[in-house]
Amino acid sequence: MAFGWSNLIVAALAGVLCFHGFCYSERAPNYTFVHEATSAPSISYYDYIIIGGGTAGCPLAATLSQNFSVLLLERGGSPYGNPNITNLASFADTLGDLSPTSASQRFISEDGVINARARVLGGGSCLNAGFYTRAAMEYVRSVGWDEKLAIKSYQWVEKLVAFEPPMLQWQTAVRDGLLEVGVLPYNGFTYDHLYGTKVGGTIFDRDGHRHTAADLLEYANPTGLTVLLRATVRRVMFRTKGKTKPLAHGVVFRDAAGIKHKAYLRPGSKNEIIISAGALGSPQLLMLNGIGPAAHLRSLGIQVLVDQPMVGQGMSDNPMNAIYVPSPSPVEISLIQVVGITRFGSYIEAASGSNFASAPSSNGPQRNFGMFSPQTGQLSTVPPKQRTADAIARAVEAMNGLDDAAFRGGFIIEKIMGPLSTGHLELRNRNANDNPSVTFNYFKEPLDLKRCVEGIKTIERVIQSKPFTNFRYPYITLKALINMTVNFPVNRRPRYANDSTSLEQYCKDTVMTIWHYHGGCQVGKVVDPDYRVLGVDGLRVIDGSTFTYSPGTNPQATVMMLGRYMGIKIRNERLGMNGLD
Repeated sequence: MAFGWSNLIVAALAGVLCFHGFCYSERAPNYTFVHEATSAPSISYYDYIIIGGGTAGCPLAATLSQNFSVLLLERGGSPYGNPNITNLASFADTLGDLSPTSASQRFISEDGVINARARVLGGGSCLNAGFYTRAAMEYVRSVGWDEKLAIKSYQWVEKLVAFEPPMLQWQTAVRDGLLEVGVLPYNGFTYDHLYGTKVGGTIFDRDGHRHTAADLLEYANPTGLTVLLRATVRRVMFRTKGKTKPLAHGVVFRDAAGIKHKAYLRPGSKNEIIISAGALGSPQLLMLNGIGPAAHLRSLGIQVLVDQPMVGQGMSDNPMNAIYVPSPSPVEISLIQVVGITRFGSYIEAASGSNFASAPSSNGPQRNFGMFSPQTGQLSTVPPKQRTADAIARAVEAMNGLDDAAFRGGFIIEKIMGPLSTGHLELRNRNANDNPSVTFNYFKEPLDLKRCVEGIKTIERVIQSKPFTNFRYPYITLKALINMTVNFPVNRRPRYANDSTSLEQYCKDTVMTIWHYHGGCQVGKVVDPDYRVLGVDGLRVIDGSTFTYSPGTNPQATVMMLGRYMGIKIRNERLGMNGLD
């Protein structure tokens, strides 16, 4: 990543990063429409109110603001100026930040898998590993999207946030290893979802600077958009008197100081409230407002507005499993760049360097394995009652004593397509700030487990391939690598003494998230094909909670596309237009 260092030094003095003649500020862009919610009036009026400034909410708001007045409410803060979000090398630090104001809000599923939901403008695109890839055209057709508009919407996103990654040694070895073991053909660099091996896009530019869905607000009409940060919505207001169905007409939100504000829709039958709060937040918010399974809502003292038993159902998280490979040679810092898209239903990817294996620095004495660390994960090799702060501290101390060589290497991972296994989400309480309870039922469907085993076998062959020779110690067997990986504290599930005897058990015991959870407000069950909530008027849900199947190898491109796509569809429907732009 030694690109143009002299230019970078000059640019750094000016507070910007430059590459290929373009410069990006480390500070917040000049968004005159972004404000803290504490500055909001007690009552305000808009054509559209969007709840959630995440991966879908930002492009949706930017698009609708061109023709209408839009309020975008985000419960978190700004991603700009936060180096943990901005810099590729700090990827794991945000996930490990458990403070109340962190951009990442940890939740642990009932399956014992540690996960994260975004709490920041830009949503999950501020937390993830950055891979950018479109859904397959078969997927686009299967969900009923217009192909031309979908492609145009992807392109609109890509102009600002997608880049071709630099292919250095580790990622090149993974790519060539996949080709050697038969994950063919080679499709080169492409955003398209194609069987075989490819180099995908990334939202990190060539200087390791992250670009997020918040950058898409550059497309907004500044006179048509108001973005409020640290604005938590608890209540959607409905009119029921004289209505055949409850009509959403406003929201109540609180600012960082706890002060209550109200925002109403302006008079007009086509004005709407749109929930884009993500796969956990959207079904949670519907339930908090009385739209959900009646018995569950009543058990928490929530008045039932619409008995909708499918809210919170169909929750899925694509299981990820990995093998850690210590390397005798130095490796670059890299996140997901190469993917092998197999025909048996598993995606093979890789990451390397200090995102997953870092030595102590002058700013922090602790070593860590990034998302695999005791600090970020949990101790899963001891009984739950012994997973105390002291136990974690002892594990950190043990890591601090390891030789530097133990922190040199990377992970080759596999993710199950789909998946087929599903679970459900329920409220724990009536607090909008708390995480709901979610169960994903990893590997409940036998085909998901079979795909994992085939994926691990493919990883083993890549590790043994000729292109990977320089990145593995010849005397460390595959069995030893697997047993080494088993000991990482990646989840709260019980472990077995030797998982290398059964890859099925290895998949179950070492399952992790890759943050691609979805469902809870699925099309045809909770919302109609135009994303209108069934049983009420004036309310839509537009985000990944509507998916029944995770698109592509990473859904973020499609979620951003969906925000743009539905913004155009809503505009065209309202104004009687047919344009794609």
